[in-house]
Amino acid sequence: MGEYVAEDTSRRGSGEPDVEPSRRGGVIAVIRETVIVLALSLLIATLVRIFLVQAFLIPSTSMENTLLVGDRVLVSKLTTRFGEVSRGDVVVFADPNGWLTAPPSEGTGPGAWLRSGLQFVGVLPDDSEGHLIKRVIAVGGDSVMCCDDDERLVVNGVPVDESSYLYPGDAPSAQEFEMEVPEGELFVMGDHRSNSGDSRVHGTVPEDRVVGRAFVVAWPFSRWMGISDGDSFEHVPDR
Repeated sequence: MGEYVAEDTSRRGSGEPDVEPSRRGGVIAVIRETVIVLALSLLIATLVRIFLVQAFLIPSTSMENTLLVGDRVLVSKLTTRFGEVSRGDVVVFADPNGWLTAPPSEGTGPGAWLRSGLQFVGVLPDDSEGHLIKRVIAVGGDSVMCCDDDERLVVNGVPVDESSYLYPGDAPSAQEFEMEVPEGELFVMGDHRSNSGDSRVHGTVPEDRVVGRAFVVAWPFSRWMGISDGDSFEHVPDR
């Protein structure tokens, strides 16, 4: 019996130095699992951003009061991948060439690189440099003009009631225009018409420049809401 006691004592003594390696192994396992989880999370976020949804930061007042400066909107890319852009959609599109008054500033240094990386994977909203956001008024093949005797836009011969989103006090357009929208192009305008440089000034936007359709204001929480056209274009026929 003494042998067994002595044997047990020696095992406890010889086993004590093995506690620290065991702890190190546990810490390494936790770190490894954490890295794997983070890597998978970034991969999923990147895939979501590239193929499904991207967040954008609103930088200007051209879409007031629908969108305010500082709003974060979520943009669905499924619209351009599996559907089509419709009248009334609020879309984000890459600058067709010269719409923006100044080229985007890429920035330098670790801070700028980190911000760009986080924007790319979708952790931070895109700062919208090089992109614009406007409402689609007419699509390829449509005729659009302003304005009728009641000061309303007319699309394909049908007047459009824009009261649900037009900036309070703004007319549909302070300048008269009339045009046929080429196939594959979009005629877009800001909701704050008196403060928007849009298709009235720059012409139409190629559909292949569209990133996606903005469908919700995600931040700040006090502004959480869906983005729609208020059925303003439901009576407009196709050409």
